[in-house]
Amino acid sequence: MNDIVVRENTSIATVGVQDFVTVHLDGQQVGIPVLAVHDVLNAQQITVIPRAPDWVAGVLNLRGKIVTAIDLRRRLGLPPLEEGKSSMSVVVEHNEEPYSLQIDKVGEVLSLEDQLFEKNPVTLDPCWREVSVGIYRLKEQLLPILDVDRLLAFEGKSQAA
Repeated sequence: MNDIVVRENTSIATVGVQDFVTVHLDGQQVGIPVLAVHDVLNAQQITVIPRAPDWVAGVLNLRGKIVTAIDLRRRLGLPPLEEGKSSMSVVVEHNEEPYSLQIDKVGEVLSLEDQLFEKNPVTLDPCWREVSVGIYRLKEQLLPILDVDRLLAFEGKSQAA
């Protein structure tokens, strides 16, 4: 005999967790979804592209493939990296093209619970709000999360000028 027991409360409270690679820019820690990151590179030789927007640092060669290097400091309205300091790169993909995001340094990988996530505060700088999906409240700071597609959706902007 098959007796089926129906329980009133079978749901288990599960919390979604997202993983982020943290990077540092001008003292600010920022998160990039770990699934968006293809490579993390130390300082690379970058070839400057004439007449490119100022936030395009140039191009670099990654295992035989030409990768556009984006100066994330300039893209986000931050001052340039101090003279003599070298940057690192986080390689991401947008529209099936690789891009190297030039950063100050790589932090750690954080697994953050969805319940800590909030929409961008209205006081967030408009330049950051444009490329961020929201923030996580950490113990000592806010962690803006970059939307790689919005960050690299500049095709129309350079042509409109």
